[in-house]
Amino acid sequence: MTLSESGILQRFVLMEGSTEWTTMDAVPTDMCDNYGQCGANSVCRSYKESTCECLEGFNPKSPEEWKLFNSSSGCVRRTLLECQRKDGFMKLEWVKLPDLLEFWLNKSMSTKECEAECLKNCSCTAYANSDINGGVNGCLIWFGNLIDIRGYNQENPGQDLYIRLAASELRSIRESNVKESPVVVLTVSVICGMLTLGFVFWCITWKITSRRLGLLRKKEDVEVPLFDFTTVATATNKFSQENVIGAGGFGPVYKGHLPNGQNIAVKRLSKDSRQGLKEFKNEVVLIAKLQHRNLVRLLGYCVQGDEKMLIYEYMPNKSLNYFIFEQNGSALLTWPKRLDIVLGIVRGLLYLHQDSRLQVIHRDLKASNILLDINLKPKISDFGLARTFGGDESEMKTERVVGTHFMQWLHIS
Repeated sequence: MTLSESGILQRFVLMEGSTEWTTMDAVPTDMCDNYGQCGANSVCRSYKESTCECLEGFNPKSPEEWKLFNSSSGCVRRTLLECQRKDGFMKLEWVKLPDLLEFWLNKSMSTKECEAECLKNCSCTAYANSDINGGVNGCLIWFGNLIDIRGYNQENPGQDLYIRLAASELRSIRESNVKESPVVVLTVSVICGMLTLGFVFWCITWKITSRRLGLLRKKEDVEVPLFDFTTVATATNKFSQENVIGAGGFGPVYKGHLPNGQNIAVKRLSKDSRQGLKEFKNEVVLIAKLQHRNLVRLLGYCVQGDEKMLIYEYMPNKSLNYFIFEQNGSALLTWPKRLDIVLGIVRGLLYLHQDSRLQVIHRDLKASNILLDINLKPKISDFGLARTFGGDESEMKTERVVGTHFMQWLHIS
């Protein structure tokens, strides 16, 4: 069946059987429930701030009324249909189809055939698939104005409507989209470029910092985990004074708590610390390579800007300094326990001087650098001033005096 060129229009209801109508009054739940709320050739979307919008290719018939939020006059075409000069169609998705005022239906026709049938008649203004279940066949064609179109978002069901536009209007719309497209592409390109540059800058900064600290190690070297600054700051409650558990010439030591439940000790080098980059590097590299139960274990390090931090296992019983020089602490150590601590220190020194693959001289061994774990087992810490020497060497001479001044005076006296 084809449409006659005479354009004989009929209005009828798509019902089989009874032609009786039952009407009832209902209160609309939103504005789009009002019939023809936005006038002809427009779409009503209750989920958008601007409820009424003209269909693409159409303008408000009365712009002044639309400015006053009165859209009942509807919309008119910007460009009249050219009919014989090959019009085209603009797809409108996710909508309730227009009211069936002037239409034609063929349930066996395909969508492509439906499009061709619409183009044959100059009065045809839109077409759609009449099968609401998504079948391949079914042609529904509209004539005249399109009234009571309602738009949905993708959370609600809707159908596709193909609106007829003049070929020149379609070209204008496509050109407009092409002009907008480079802006989007340019914006995305700029963002991607900035992210790429940021990543490259981060890599360069990290490489420079690592080279300065001498932490770009060979494959055979022991890897030391790198902590980011945010993780360390969070673990120490932003380096709260309440979390300070010790201090020295290098700076404060904070107790921290990682998300996995592990307690840590964070040694944060102050800017005016006597220990510089050389000592920091020395401690990271040495402790990473030294593994002994009587040496404190390095969990990782953090470098960001001027910040340099070492992350150790947490020693709950502080240092030997507390148990020797403070009255309350001294009373807690029995003589057998004191002997165990001395033997543990000796075992650690023997490992450093003789048994480790890197033979090390500590050069700052003192009570405050002997930490005690939960069982009062001693662990030697603070290797910032330590030096390595060859396996066939029995002594090492240095060019400058190092260590704690008190210990230097004690040795001289």
